[in-house]
Amino acid sequence: MPDTPDESVVPARRRTPLALLVVVTFAVVVADQLSKVWALNALDENGPRRDLIGGLLGLQLVKNPGAALSIATGMTWVLTLVALVVVVVVVRAARNLGSTLWALALGLLLGGAIGNLVDRLLRAPGFARGHVVDFIAYLDWFVGNVADIAIVVAAGLVVIAVLRGERLDGTRDHGPDAARRDAADTETDDAGHDPADGTADDPLADAAGAPVVPGSDVDG
Repeated sequence: MPDTPDESVVPARRRTPLALLVVVTFAVVVADQLSKVWALNALDENGPRRDLIGGLLGLQLVKNPGAALSIATGMTWVLTLVALVVVVVVVRAARNLGSTLWALALGLLLGGAIGNLVDRLLRAPGFARGHVVDFIAYLDWFVGNVADIAIVVAAGLVVIAVLRGERLDGTRDHGPDAARRDAADTETDDAGHDPADGTADDPLADAAGAPVVPGSDVDG
């Protein structure tokens, strides 16, 4: 009988990644909202850009009704629904979380999604139509915020996790974890075989699949 993990141990193994997800999510939301409050008080929406690193990075207050790069500016309510879907999907995925890397990635993604969702739900011009506060200017390309940074980093971590073959539950697509899964699949297949429904495993079966009785004359 194959060894199975103690059921009381499994939740304990997932407790640390889940706690990391919660902490990262909370930290991102707080940092994002506090930085936006600072930007609204320190920057003038109609004022000139403040360069921090030459023309590479600067500060410029923008109230964005759309997505990144000001895409879909007339579809704020759709973007609100998308953000809500992301939050629900991440929360549901967290039930199977067992990977520290995935916990960090999902925490950043969830925190970024919630950070911008708060703006869309609570800021002017109205509920679910609020404009997102952006203030970090990258070259002359676009203006973003802390939530956007968290989402971009999360995407990079997801790519790393996929390339490493690391699953959400902490197992790998290769190595010992994969070997154990293959062994378990093989045992399941063997256990599900019904010897009464065929003779594929009968060493005395002929080419047609009919069993040959020892000592009998198959030619009659």
